[in-house]
Amino acid sequence: MSADGLERASRVAVTGASGFVGGALIKLLSTHSNFEPVAIYRTAPERLPLGCETVVCGELASDTDFTAALKGADSVVHCAARVHVMNERAADPMAAFRLANVAATHNLARQAAKCGVRRFVFISSIKVNGESTQPGQPYRADDVPMPADAYGVSKMEAEEGLRNIAAETGMDVVIIRPVLVYGPGVKANFFNMIKLLNRGVVLPFGAINNKRSLVSLYNLVDLISVCLTHPAAANQTFLVSDGQDVSTTQLLRKMAEALRCRARLLPVPSSLLVAAARLLNKKSLSQRLCGNLQVDIEKNRALLGWTPPMSIEQGFALTAEHFQGHTEK
Repeated sequence: MSADGLERASRVAVTGASGFVGGALIKLLSTHSNFEPVAIYRTAPERLPLGCETVVCGELASDTDFTAALKGADSVVHCAARVHVMNERAADPMAAFRLANVAATHNLARQAAKCGVRRFVFISSIKVNGESTQPGQPYRADDVPMPADAYGVSKMEAEEGLRNIAAETGMDVVIIRPVLVYGPGVKANFFNMIKLLNRGVVLPFGAINNKRSLVSLYNLVDLISVCLTHPAAANQTFLVSDGQDVSTTQLLRKMAEALRCRARLLPVPSSLLVAAARLLNKKSLSQRLCGNLQVDIEKNRALLGWTPPMSIEQGFALTAEHFQGHTEK
């Protein structure tokens, strides 16, 4: 409450403001009168976001000074991270992940608590839970973590440290573990898939009967905004998805429909695809294409009253619209 008796907007510091999730969150918060976002960048951006303050704090490290961005902040959303990479070049990947995702995260959290921040929202990863699920046995937020790679381990260790900091300082910590995030401006493998579909390339993925959970960028940032203020979110961990699991084959067909093109899919058995991937030393790729990874988001509804506001069809439509508006076929 401000001195004049009016409700003061909640000041929210967001790291990774130039990233896929952080940038979308800044845009969402800027449209709400009850939030006052502060965009935190590593380096000065070419274009400043509208409707918010910006602060450049440098690279993620154990000694980065975030105090200028944290001054007066009510909450922090930590989106910045060293992300999972397909072609790792670091001599010691585990050390690189721990520096950016563990030490830097704990440094930010300790500074936040010292500055009087009441809530710290950490964008983690489903990789903390693991890489795959059995059919009909989705991951749940309170399952025992089973990370299988350096990135997943670093996110788990970051979570563990944040819980300790919360216990020591009294600052609320909220952990959100997204599955694969897609939406307007998506990059990497999802973008490559869209390009192939849009070009009419024949793909051997017409007979895959797995189940995968995805989350649209819109649904993810909506949940984050709820977790910033909801009392029941304090010191909880949440998984997030669209609530509509699809097979790889269904995903391709739905995206082709959104692109208004034909999905040219050959019905190659999953067993052959998995065998071929092993021969080519692409086991992780075959897992993403043919394996299961489902999450249960019932906890979100039960504690927060939150259900995904956007369907997967709507999410794909927005993704396709952006792609077609920014990319030549």
